[in-house]
Amino acid sequence: MWHTYNLLQVGDSLRASTIRKVQTESSTGSVGSNRIRTTLTLCVETIDFDSQACQLRVKGTNIQENEYVKMGAYHTIELEPNRQFTLAKKQWDSVVLERIEQACDPAWSADVAAVVMQEGLAHVCLVTPSMTLTRAKVEVNIPRKRKGNCSQHDRALERFYEQVVQAIQRHINFEVVKCVLVASPGFVREQFCDYMFQQAVKTDNKLLLENRSKFLQVHSSSGHKYALKEALCDPAVASRLSDTKAAGEVKALDDFYKMLQHEPDRAFYGLKHVEKANEAMAIDTLLISDELFRHQDVATRARYVKLVDSVRENMGTVRIFSSLHVSGEQLGQLTGVAAILRFPVAELSDQEDESSSEED
Repeated sequence: MWHTYNLLQVGDSLRASTIRKVQTESSTGSVGSNRIRTTLTLCVETIDFDSQACQLRVKGTNIQENEYVKMGAYHTIELEPNRQFTLAKKQWDSVVLERIEQACDPAWSADVAAVVMQEGLAHVCLVTPSMTLTRAKVEVNIPRKRKGNCSQHDRALERFYEQVVQAIQRHINFEVVKCVLVASPGFVREQFCDYMFQQAVKTDNKLLLENRSKFLQVHSSSGHKYALKEALCDPAVASRLSDTKAAGEVKALDDFYKMLQHEPDRAFYGLKHVEKANEAMAIDTLLISDELFRHQDVATRARYVKLVDSVRENMGTVRIFSSLHVSGEQLGQLTGVAAILRFPVAELSDQEDESSSEED
């Protein structure tokens, strides 16, 4: 559904089966209303995506003759997984076609789950190829250890661990998930994993025991969702997740930040700067957010597509980040477009400074 959301644009035509409330008049003149299933073709006007329910609501006007719905009448179609639809566009650009290839390639669904935790707080997340979904948040108030009496602290900690184990069992499908990252500061992750597998042995929990090898412990600075980026950067994790898109995105963004720190002349962000670097054929890796391709203005969208095509023609690598990933959110803070250059382009930033000071 995330791919579909990125494929749909205002002005496209969408044909799908839907239910419409229709008023009928009987021979006696009484008016009644029935819900009738019919197939409509809409000209798309607004698109609303609910990532938690995995539903797309598409509103638009009817553009094809229908016995129940007048031409030009408004209707909202709800798209769900496994419901067929037909999409027509005036133009299929390279970014849209690549999105379709990704959606059809099973290798893109190599999924990861993560438990990011600290004492009293845990987030159970699913890291899909296109987004990071928080499936459960566990919060338990844990009293401090007191001299000579740790029982309250230990009981609360046990209650917290138990709730996290339940959340893992409820929200992680081990048939799909290849790896479960358990990330925390200090020794919280070790203590939690020890507790989880001790309980699994006691209760003969086959689900956890059979998937024990999938759990991977890594360090993070806190139990908040944003600490997940650090966990994905860990070299041990990167080698384990080498076939997932999320790990590649995180590494590319990490490389960009390192370059920005050590060789700022080889790390550009902002559309104008990146376009000028591209004119000099200097871009080695282009980092761009998929949010930019959902732009309503056709000319602006075409500008981003042209940039992507041009970088590829010049043998550069293009990484399209998902705005629902932690890494995509961070790229969004850097205007949504950034580039790692093959060679320094120093005079560009100098020219920009001179022109801006003249404008001032």
